[in-house]
Amino acid sequence: MSYTLSASRDGSFSAQGTPQGCSLSKGEHLCNLCPRECLVDRSKSLGLCGAGNELVISKYMIHKWEEPCLVCGEGSGAIFFSGCNLRCVYCQNKEISAQMKGEAISPFRLGEIMLELQDKGVSNINLVTPSHFSDKIRQALDLIRGKLKIPVVYNTSGYEKPEEIAKMAGYVSIFLTDVKYFDSELSKKYSHASNYFEYAISSLKKMLELEPRVVFDERGAMQRGVIVRHLCLPSHRADSIKILNELARELDVNSFKLSLMSQYTPEFCPMEYKELKRKITTFEYESVVNEAIKLGFDGFIQDKSSASSKFTPNFNR
Repeated sequence: MSYTLSASRDGSFSAQGTPQGCSLSKGEHLCNLCPRECLVDRSKSLGLCGAGNELVISKYMIHKWEEPCLVCGEGSGAIFFSGCNLRCVYCQNKEISAQMKGEAISPFRLGEIMLELQDKGVSNINLVTPSHFSDKIRQALDLIRGKLKIPVVYNTSGYEKPEEIAKMAGYVSIFLTDVKYFDSELSKKYSHASNYFEYAISSLKKMLELEPRVVFDERGAMQRGVIVRHLCLPSHRADSIKILNELARELDVNSFKLSLMSQYTPEFCPMEYKELKRKITTFEYESVVNEAIKLGFDGFIQDKSSASSKFTPNFNR
């Protein structure tokens, strides 16, 4: 079934659709997995993330376009989950994040998919936008405990509750988290989440408690640790620089890797956001990179050619 969500400019949500094949009884699970805390019984109706009681994935694939330490060998074993607890106006994956395009599967089948990807030689299992299914992901990992020999990557928008991140201890070895905004007005305007940064920084601190240092194997493949991603947006280099300074003030910059992304593509953004209807300039991106160097961060930068929709996965295949 297809779910449809909409978000207003003030950050409120509406959802239409009814999940099918749900098994939870009424009141058994009022969802509070993410900062939205919508307290919906997902066996009866949809959460603000768009998800019901069923685990839904849109695609699984060998992904070669992540950070170099994640794609050693054959690549990263990416599993894209449908739905999202943010509504970023410029999202390049709207067909799965906002429309719930995908296939409902069981935790047992999810475990099988992880093992299939492992058999193909991937360096890790990359769980993309997993937070609204974190409970079912743990079930899947319990079912294949002892069989999965490669690291599990928790690839998140950063809009997470630290207490839910704590539950991933023993399941996840690598946290790949965004820190999108510092300014609450920007996070409200572009992602309908005015409290984004407070949750992003608190959940990041919890990730670093669980994985306090970065570990690589002899190939340079990451085995444990945290990578913090930041997508530089056009017109907002000042907010990017504020994020870097806040991270340097709050955290040990040597305890994680920073990934500064230049891949923003304006074609996914509505015309009403005129300030976002262009790619970032070399000056904007280099300003942010130079600030990161000054503050002592280590990690990854992107070539400007990454700002192309050709690097967006085709969710029709």
